[in-house]
Amino acid sequence: MNHMPQQHDSAPAHDGASGTRSRLAAAGLTAVILLGWSGAHAQSRFEEEFDDEEKPWQEIAVQLPQAPQQQNLAPLFVSAVATQKFEVDTSSITVGEDGVIRYVLVATSEGGARNVSFEGIRCATYERKLYAFGQPDGSWSRSRRDKWELITGNAVNRQHAALAKEYFCDLKTIAGNARDMADRLRYQRPLTVQVYR
Repeated sequence: MNHMPQQHDSAPAHDGASGTRSRLAAAGLTAVILLGWSGAHAQSRFEEEFDDEEKPWQEIAVQLPQAPQQQNLAPLFVSAVATQKFEVDTSSITVGEDGVIRYVLVATSEGGARNVSFEGIRCATYERKLYAFGQPDGSWSRSRRDKWELITGNAVNRQHAALAKEYFCDLKTIAGNARDMADRLRYQRPLTVQVYR
């Protein structure tokens, strides 16, 4: 009676353990890839949401205000040697989504001539803009100098510098809301104490 040698095939057991390890490794690699993609995607969204400095500034559409009423005018002290008297229509002050503070300014000369203007100040760049001039009938005529200009504080009539430094801006940031600014003007409470010469 012939006895055939028995073959012991251990390959299936070996392949099973190896296959399990391979599947676990593949699953782990997939998880790492997915986590990496998820992290990169979240970082990308984060950068998009907070990358405001890269976006160019754009001014919003401007609506002309109503003509100023005497009861809404607050005096603006500019300097002891100013040649005009200045007043701000506190009801006209707005703070736009573009970071521009807009207001109506009334300037009266020593001879009584009255000049009404609708203007804007941008604290971030320390600039001003003249939008329109008020007419005696309460209407507005748009300014031909409709561009931003740097505010200078060395002139006798330094009304823009006075508004920016003392009522509207805290250095290059907006100082509060429109109501805060109106109250400062009404109650003569500037942000800083200025020395006038």
